[in-house]
Amino acid sequence: MKVTVVGAGNVGATCANVIAHKELANEVVLVDIKEGLAEGKALDIWETSPINLYDTRTIGSTNNYSKTAGSDVVVITSGIPRKPGMSRDDLIATNAGIVKSVTENIIKHSPDAKIIIVSNPLDVMTYCAYLTAKIDSSRVFGMAGILDTARYRSFLAEELDLSPKDIQAVLMGGHGDTMVPLPRYTTVGGIPVTELIDEEKLDAIVERTKKGGGELVNLMGTSAWYAPGAAAAQMVEAIVRDQKRVFPVCALLKGEYGMDNIYLGVPVVLGKNGIEKIIELDLNDDEKALLNDSAKSVRSVMDVLDNMDLF
Repeated sequence: MKVTVVGAGNVGATCANVIAHKELANEVVLVDIKEGLAEGKALDIWETSPINLYDTRTIGSTNNYSKTAGSDVVVITSGIPRKPGMSRDDLIATNAGIVKSVTENIIKHSPDAKIIIVSNPLDVMTYCAYLTAKIDSSRVFGMAGILDTARYRSFLAEELDLSPKDIQAVLMGGHGDTMVPLPRYTTVGGIPVTELIDEEKLDAIVERTKKGGGELVNLMGTSAWYAPGAAAAQMVEAIVRDQKRVFPVCALLKGEYGMDNIYLGVPVVLGKNGIEKIIELDLNDDEKALLNDSAKSVRSVMDVLDNMDLF
């Protein structure tokens, strides 16, 4: 089993580290455009193997995709953060060019790989990778919902003073302020969360979840990496171990929820074939309205990419 992580920054290196520690693959290849960065981080991770007692080999490569050949799963974290004065369209254009180039190289060397996108803006970058790869959408999907639900569940665990292990939640929609947490589908040890916390506190936690990424940027001056890296690694685990886990994932909808040709966060079954099933929940009118609003926001960003004539 072979896994490639493209982008050796904080998120990519964290993802590779978790994959190695969990022994999810025989080999993890870390790729980056910056000379020596991937090689250095891969070596640093490998040097923890005698301490943490695992066998997974980590290998670094500066932009040499031949080393990624035959990868079963590829995680793409490449891209730049939005800089002061940079418009949304500029960010999309820059990162779309990066994701397109990376995806082309990945498909050239690993045509059967499942591709997980972590690059931002998440929904449109997943769409970009899908258009580039020209493979079934079940094999190209984005990591957002696992991270967002992890934040939601961790905030609930803190508020309730309970173990996060017992909290299950579903979250839908785009990755960002328009995401749709679903308290009706949130449980603590099987108990509906609405029976354990009052509506005002729950609403505050939902709002904090929507702005979870921004909260960390304000604190650190940079975006998060431990939770995003671990979330991507959890998706890798579900695939390589064929766990058939139910996760919220950025997936291409083809009529589900009354939507077509849009990448949006929805619950799916994740296994060895990638997305094995999209689960359609019976949403109430308020939930449908929130999801439709989120879809409109995502669609507007996808339209920006469509109008760039990259494909």
